Amino acid sequence: MPDLDIAIIGAGPGGYVAAIKASQLGGQVCVIEKGELGGTCLNRGCIPTKTLYASAKLASMVKNAVEFGIEIKEANVDFAKVMSHKDEVVKKLVGGVGTLFKGNKIKSIKGVGKIIPPGKIEVTKPDGSIELVEARNIIIATGSEPANIPIFEIDEKQVLTSTSALELTELPKSFLIVGGGVIGCEFASIFKAFGCEVTIAELLPTILSTEDVQVIRQMQALLKRKGIKIVTKANITKVIKDENKVTAELESGEKLQAEKMLVSIGRKLNLEGIGLENVGLKVENGRIAVSERMQTKVENIYAVGDIANRFQLAHVASAEGIVAAQNCMGVSAVMDYGTIPTCIFTLPEIARVGLTEEQAKKEGYEVKAGRFPFMANGKALGMREADGFVKIVSDAETNDILGVHILGPNASELIHEASLAIKLGATVKDLVHAIHAHPTLSEAVMEAAEATYDKAIHLIS
Repeated sequence: MPDLDIAIIGAGPGGYVAAIKASQLGGQVCVIEKGELGGTCLNRGCIPTKTLYASAKLASMVKNAVEFGIEIKEANVDFAKVMSHKDEVVKKLVGGVGTLFKGNKIKSIKGVGKIIPPGKIEVTKPDGSIELVEARNIIIATGSEPANIPIFEIDEKQVLTSTSALELTELPKSFLIVGGGVIGCEFASIFKAFGCEVTIAELLPTILSTEDVQVIRQMQALLKRKGIKIVTKANITKVIKDENKVTAELESGEKLQAEKMLVSIGRKLNLEGIGLENVGLKVENGRIAVSERMQTKVENIYAVGDIANRFQLAHVASAEGIVAAQNCMGVSAVMDYGTIPTCIFTLPEIARVGLTEEQAKKEGYEVKAGRFPFMANGKALGMREADGFVKIVSDAETNDILGVHILGPNASELIHEASLAIKLGATVKDLVHAIHAHPTLSEAVMEAAEATYDKAIHLIS
């Protein structure tokens, strides 16, 4: 019998969190990772981008400081220091994961893991040597990476992915961002705040197409107001690179030029070379099929994160990792996708949980929606961040909360009240009757609930 309870391939937010949870439950755990601990999220995704976002938000505030009655002279963006701060944060957190592994007695092996029957993992280390790992359970958590689209001829110098954009040493004068989804709009906000001229080219009729229609409309208007050019229905047919610029030719005949191009139109799942075929695991609809227990069709093999769900969110991978670890250790657990918050770190932020108004109607609900603008919120006005609103979508018959959408300051923090409310089965009236401290941004959530009944105190019906 193997000594290990669980072997995990991948040390991203799904893998490393699963390892820690399993160790807390008394398990003997080994994690195999070909790169750095923390995976894409910590090294090339969530953490570095949100650190840049914090710098960008501060830069934007400094630029507008005079509106607060504060004059700041000779304020410039030192891009090298901005990137250095980002690297320091990443390094500290990677080290923190290593410390957690040591504290929880989790074995870590650097190398490429490949499953071989029956239930073993062959690890090829950087020096070419092979180590065989055997465990009673296996969790696959290999994640994803930016997709390489041939037409763009990505060279990571002029035509970038999100990975190479985070490694820039000099601030480009202009940026053409291909893809108006979450990643594209976040980078657009960041680099515009740093002083770049930014253009977003989106193939679909609108940016951020998965969001609530009212959120999309106002966000698009706000980005344009900041000076970001947005070109929708932009079908790029040719990319031309020369020494100083990149030119994208559109099907319409229009040409978009910039010093650098960022391609952010999809991610490739890391499913190749990990031995799925060796144990009869098939990829279905582009992913590994799993049950609500995160278990694959092969006994004692589990899968979590991007390779197993449609969300591609670090916190979803972590939640799935915990569920998988619990089931491996004999603690029955299932994954609940009904109350997952999603956040977009644009300026201002976007956050949502549950259904959009359109989705709720398609599912047959009679919908009531309440909307409250931040321009009527005292705290937001004092912060000079009064753009946006809170919108609550509810079932007109039961008053159940179906979805909450926030565009505005600190949306990524405010959304968790809504997430917990839906998780606990609270109604819109429960939100109305929960007294919120004044003056706070959270009052906008309460007043959006009141607006559902046309009774918001600080809004004329």
